[in-house]
This record gives sequence, C-alpha cells and structure tokens, in this order.
Amino acid sequence: MAGLAQSGSNPDVELLYDINGLAKDAPHWFDRVVEFVGEFGLLFAMVLLVLGCWWRVRKRAASGEEAAVSVAALAWAPLAAGLAVVVNVPIRGFVERPRPFRTHQDLEVLVAGKTDYSFVSDHATITMALAVALFVANRRFGLVGLGLALLEGFCRVYMGVHYPTDVVGGFALGTAVALLLSPVAMALLTPVARAMERSGRVGWLIRRRAGAERDAVISGAREGRSEGAAAGAEERDLAA
Repeated sequence: MAGLAQSGSNPDVELLYDINGLAKDAPHWFDRVVEFVGEFGLLFAMVLLVLGCWWRVRKRAASGEEAAVSVAALAWAPLAAGLAVVVNVPIRGFVERPRPFRTHQDLEVLVAGKTDYSFVSDHATITMALAVALFVANRRFGLVGLGLALLEGFCRVYMGVHYPTDVVGGFALGTAVALLLSPVAMALLTPVARAMERSGRVGWLIRRRAGAERDAVISGAREGRSEGAAAGAEERDLAA
C-alpha cells in the first residue's frame, strides 16, 4: 500500500494532489473553516441530525409501536458508528498505510500532529455509518446525512490527512456495519424501546403523549405498584 502511495502514476495520488491543491489556492480563512468543519463540525452536525430526527419521530409517531421501532432504528446509528470504529482498529494495524503527508512532502496539510495510520479514515467511517443507519430509519434525514458524509470525505482529502481510497474504504466499512448488523441490532433494541414506551417514567424518550394519555400511563403505573404492595401486604398477613 505504501508503495502504491509513492507512485506518481497512481490515480489515488493524482486525485489527492488535485483535491489538496485546492487548499493551496484558497484563502487562508477558507482553509481554517474547512479544517474546523472537517475535523469537528460535520461530526457535530451528524449528531444534531440524529437528535433532530429523534425529536421529530417521537412527536409525530401515530402509535407506540411505530415510535418504538423508529427510535430503535435511530439508536442503532451511534452504536453502528462506534462499532465501525472498533472494527477499523485491526484494519489500520494490518494495512499500516502512512499518512499521505509522510510520503508526499509538498502537500498542504491543514491539521498537524497526525501520527496514526491512514487507511481507513475514522471520520469517513463514523459519518457514513451514522448516515446509512439514519437513512434506514428515515429517508429524508438520511439523505441529508449522506450528503454530510460525502462532504466529510472531501474535507479529509482537502486537508491532506487522507488519500481518497482511505475515504472510500471508510465509506464502505461504515455502510457494511450499519447495514449488515442492522437486523440483529433491531431485534435487540426494539423490545427495549417497546418496554421504555410503556413506562410512565421514561416513555417520553420514545413517544410524546398527549396530556390525558400521559396521565393515564402514569396512573396505571402507580396503580400497578399499589396493587403489588397490597398483594404483598396480604401475603404477609396470611403468613402471620
């Protein structure tokens, strides 16, 4: 892999120079904006997008079952991103591809101090895993997420910290984890979301209820506790 990185005829390197060359011609303030957006901004935007989708789902769900399934799918998004990063750890250690600026000294590097390996990009992996899982849960929000993930990949190459194939590899890894493990995740998360939806204490995390419905759920939970306490007292009396 390192040998390919040094080859001037490699399309990966040529595309790296084409995209990173834009940083040399851009104003200094624009490079600083891309640096912040590519390093932190887009990750934060993805988190806000998932939270925004959750807020919309819990308000507009027609039933508790629909809300539970939707929220379970959304809960899988950050879990998929975290799992994809864990999977990437042995991949990086196996490939051991140096950062492009270690091989090509004339790149415009916007973020200094990167000492780990380059393949595959963690940022691309995280954003694409979030975007794909979000797309499965909600097409409209997912399309926005996919756009942000593509922009993240462009920024990583523009900043001179990744080859284009590092980004493509991250996209593939994030997509694979989010899609292939989604059935297992939904089978585990949906029952948890259903139980939470029926709870009078944390049900608001799954679905926003009207006042009367919310009061009925809380009242039912209290009655259940009261009946349980009464039954326990009766058993103690009989034992005595």
